[in-house]
Formats: sequence, structure tokens, C-alpha cells
Amino acid sequence: MPRVVKDLRVDDAPSLDVLLRRMDDAGGFSAKGVAQGVDLLVRILSDEEMTTFLSFPADIVATGTRGVLETLVRGGYVEAVVTTCGTLDHDIARSVGAYYHGDWNLDDAKLYRQGLYRLGNLVIPRSHYGRPVERLMQRLLQRRYRAGARKLSTRDLVWTIGEELGPKRGRGSLARAAFERRVPFFVPGITDGAVGSQLWMFWQTHREFAIDLFDDEQKLSDLVFEAKRSAAIMIGGGISKHHTIWWNQFRDGLDAALYITTAVEWDGSLSGARTREAVSWGKVKTTARHTTVEGDATVLLPLMVGAALERLRR
Repeated sequence: MPRVVKDLRVDDAPSLDVLLRRMDDAGGFSAKGVAQGVDLLVRILSDEEMTTFLSFPADIVATGTRGVLETLVRGGYVEAVVTTCGTLDHDIARSVGAYYHGDWNLDDAKLYRQGLYRLGNLVIPRSHYGRPVERLMQRLLQRRYRAGARKLSTRDLVWTIGEELGPKRGRGSLARAAFERRVPFFVPGITDGAVGSQLWMFWQTHREFAIDLFDDEQKLSDLVFEAKRSAAIMIGGGISKHHTIWWNQFRDGLDAALYITTAVEWDGSLSGARTREAVSWGKVKTTARHTTVEGDATVLLPLMVGAALERLRR
């Protein structure tokens, strides 16, 4: 018997979970996909034997969506994070100084003269970005080097950043949450950002120092092969998404995969590739629960995680 489409009621101020359930009943195009994504998210987060990977790019860390990511890390809902160098840049900068609301149509040449960066419809003072990252990075690298460290994995580096920020400045920080919860953060493209540039600058006068990416890869291997089941919550594409599914192919694929993207499929990009394409590569199991939700993660992730956690609390 086919399901009947129901009108969506919002006049009784439903909770997030109730609203998302009603969106599924409403059968409305993307709305149904979002609701089904919440169902899968609940299954992933409630499975205590699931090793869950969280991957995302840096741009959303510049927004308040960082708070949703921090909730997943600090709440112990994920066992590993795969992200980009820019995540560390924004996490440090926002822990030290403020980012501000802007507009998509601001005069970029004028912003440049005023010492302001524009990231979409956000504005970042230049003084809140480069110099704070430089000062914190050089300080912590000197400290670790004097203590005898000659190699750091990226997960060691992230925990060191979290430790350096401390509980006060690190409030809301992803690095601080990872340090306190001992959640491994992997940054395979570590040189592609301000933090990476500071690592290179430090290396100019400390040639014995190195970033040990192979140690990260070994830890990823251990996580994958020791997992009874594995899942991925992937936001956006690029290296973060690929590194997550790449490693899980060695255990014959993910058991569950939730992907949120704004990219199109028809250009053949990894960012646009739906989870079903990963099945053909053995990166998602043929028996896996998986879905791709199309839309902006700064809108969808707070709604989906909020509804899922509400359901889990009940």
C-alpha cells in the first residue's frame, strides 16, 4: 500500500524531532531526504559498536556550525575526525578573536584596503587571523621541540593546539574538545593553510622536525581494521571525504554513510558523487544503509543533529 502524502503542520511549534518526522510524512522532495538522513544519523549515533568517522571542510568552522561539530566531538558521538588544515586556522583564530557578520555583496577591494577578509557573507579582520595563528603555533612548536619532540602526527598536533588554547580560550574549540576527549583528528592536507605555513616556517630553523603523516595512516589503519562496524558522517567533499572512504575500502566498505553536499553529480567530481557511487568502489558496502542529502550544511546540520540528539535523549 503506497504511503499517503500528509500536509505539514507547524502551527503547534513542534520540536525539531517532531518537525523532521513530519517532513518525512509530507513527502516533499528534499524535505523527505533530510528526514531520512536524520533516521540514518540516529542509527549511527545510537550504535555503541560503530566506529564513526566525521569529515568536513574548513569553511563551516568559520561559522556558528562549529558549535554543532564540537557537540559531536565533545559528546563522544564520533571516534575520529578527518578535516582540512583550514579547520585548524579558523579554530585557532576564532578562539583568540572574533569573526563578524558581513554580506555577499561587499566591496572586496575596499575590504582589502581596510584589512578585512571576506569569507562568503562573513568578515574576518586580518589582525584576528594570521598573527594569532603564527604566535600560537610558534609558541607551541617551540615548547614541544624543547621537550624533545622531533616528529608530530597531525592528531598529536591538534591535541597540542587544544592543550595550548587551554580551557578558557578553548571554549567551543574543536581542537580543545579533541584534546579533552582524546578524539583523533586527521589532517591529510596539513600544509594547505596558515597552520601548515607555520609548520614550514618552524622547519626553516629546525630541520630535524617533521610531520609524521605515516603515523596518522597507521592509526587510521588500526581504527578501520579494529572496527566491528564503521560509519561516516561526511559534510562536503574534497580530501576529507575521500580520505574517510578511501581507508574504509580496506575493510570492504562502510556499514553506514551519511553525506551532505551542495555539489552537482554530473561533473564527475568527488564532492558531487553520491554515496551510491562509492558502492562500486567498495568504499561503501552493498548492504550498507546510506544516503546523500542535498543542501547547505550550515542549515541542515544543526537541524539534523538537533533532531537526532533529541530522539536519542528520549
